[in-house]
Amino acid sequence: MSDATRTEIATDTQQGWSTRARNRFIGVFRLSPTAAIGLLIILFFAVLALFSSWIMPHDPVAAYTDRVLQPPSAEHWFGTDGNGMDVFSRVIYGAKFGFGIAIPAVLLSLVIGVPVGLIAGYRGGLLDEVLMRFFDGLRVFPSIILALAVVAATGQSLLNVILVLGFLDSPVFARVVRAEVLALRSSNFVESAVAAGNPTWRILFVHLLPNAIQGAMAQTAVRAAWAVRISATLAFLGVGIQAPTPEWGAMIRQGAEFMISGQWWVALYPGLALIFLVFGLNLLGDGFRDLMDPRHRSGS
Repeated sequence: MSDATRTEIATDTQQGWSTRARNRFIGVFRLSPTAAIGLLIILFFAVLALFSSWIMPHDPVAAYTDRVLQPPSAEHWFGTDGNGMDVFSRVIYGAKFGFGIAIPAVLLSLVIGVPVGLIAGYRGGLLDEVLMRFFDGLRVFPSIILALAVVAATGQSLLNVILVLGFLDSPVFARVVRAEVLALRSSNFVESAVAAGNPTWRILFVHLLPNAIQGAMAQTAVRAAWAVRISATLAFLGVGIQAPTPEWGAMIRQGAEFMISGQWWVALYPGLALIFLVFGLNLLGDGFRDLMDPRHRSGS
């Protein structure tokens, strides 16, 4: 095969991928404009997080002592903070912490909540009552208060924040999966699997899980937004990730001290970034629910 033929095949393949991706996005936009807009916002922040090293004009933790609290300018687009650090670069780098907390926290919630929901819904009885009452106890306390207490006790680190948020949010997924399993466990396909002698683990994870996971997956984007918001709140209250780490909540906390004296840019830009990321995740979550609704898909 000649080099020209290989090049032509590679070009056609790339065009095929781009065409399919474009057609899929157009299809999603037609079915749920909300999901498409949310996806675009999330992709924008994902690009910032992945390519921050190439986008940032300055080191996000480099302090310029002669440029403290400078307003937005051509050199520092979002101005500088109380330490002389470039706010624009810090906002871009902060996207890493937004995704670096939200994605692992949601995955941990799924890993804990989905198996518990499967087992509780399928077994029922005393085991169901014990597991659900324990998870209900976690939901009784306000999440932010419980997260504050646990993070303060375990230490201010990224890993601790992720573990706390993932554990506290797992009851949401457990409840959703359990409700689906309760409706499915008397279905014909489950009874057939039991009659065929399938072990319990196979019934749970091969037969029930694929049919019960849709509701939990529809919750992932919304719960990721919750994780971003709570982690920023913890940092703002002085318990989560702290300065000089460029985390949006910590940046807002630092900038709040200067709002009264007129240096509004220190807190404004990380606040806007936080708002738009949470907004995008919520839009995506609402769009997922629309796409998974049979009535919406049928156009009724």
